[in-house]
Amino acid sequence: MSDLRQRFYIENCPVRGEVVHLEEVLHTILAQRDYPQAIRNLLGEMLTSTALLASTLKIKGRISLQIQASGAFKWAVAECNDQGQLRACADFEEHPKFHENGNSSVVLSTLEQPVLFINIEPEFGDRYQGIVPLDKDDLAGCLMQYYDLSAQIPTHLVLASNDQKAGGLLIQLLPRNSEEERQQIDEDLWPRLTMLTSTLKAEELTDLPANEILYRLYNEEDVRLPETEVLSFGCTCSKEKSANALIQIGADAVRETLEVQNPIEMDCQFCNTRYTFTAEEALGLFGQHVS
Repeated sequence: MSDLRQRFYIENCPVRGEVVHLEEVLHTILAQRDYPQAIRNLLGEMLTSTALLASTLKIKGRISLQIQASGAFKWAVAECNDQGQLRACADFEEHPKFHENGNSSVVLSTLEQPVLFINIEPEFGDRYQGIVPLDKDDLAGCLMQYYDLSAQIPTHLVLASNDQKAGGLLIQLLPRNSEEERQQIDEDLWPRLTMLTSTLKAEELTDLPANEILYRLYNEEDVRLPETEVLSFGCTCSKEKSANALIQIGADAVRETLEVQNPIEMDCQFCNTRYTFTAEEALGLFGQHVS
């Protein structure tokens, strides 16, 4: 039980769900920078959320959550692709509240003018961006509000993260497509499932296997478990993408940069890989030569 995603269904009911557990992926990502505990826990919850939300998409591509704000906490981003590869990072200035306790809600309480973006980027086709108000006490509450109001899919989400592990559980009530389906449904099902899900403790979510969590919660339901999916750390950075970033800022800006930094060094904020461009390489991107 390290980095896994377990889908589940309740037989003969329009309910689907996912359980995610992260451990090695979390360690790898948090090792990239010295984050205060509250930010470490927020990143754990964001990573778990992207893994849960990505499983609800039927596309090749990736989904990311991005928080942007003013003040001591600048931004954070977490993403997951259709292969189950995750990455995340954050930028912040020191703030005493970040060290008061490890609760991620401490970070949310310090945000100034915060916005949460949900970005869906298919391999082919148009990108989608949803904007979510960060006006709830925790990330799970903000995401549930988004699904209820924007996606209009009743969704219940619980998240937990600590210094070693992160976990999350998502259930959704799917649309009933026909009159026959609407007549067959147990109207008490959704309130019952959400109430049961709310009883899940943080330590159960981070420490227990998915099948034990689901048994504890829904042992009176007919739960079906497809194969477990393995999740992993994966960064999409490359020297080619770094070169494209230089092209975007233009030849004049590159020449100015070379005056103070030659060769140009570009570090990936997700995995700390460093890409180096000599003056000849950097100017060669524009068909120019070193004078």
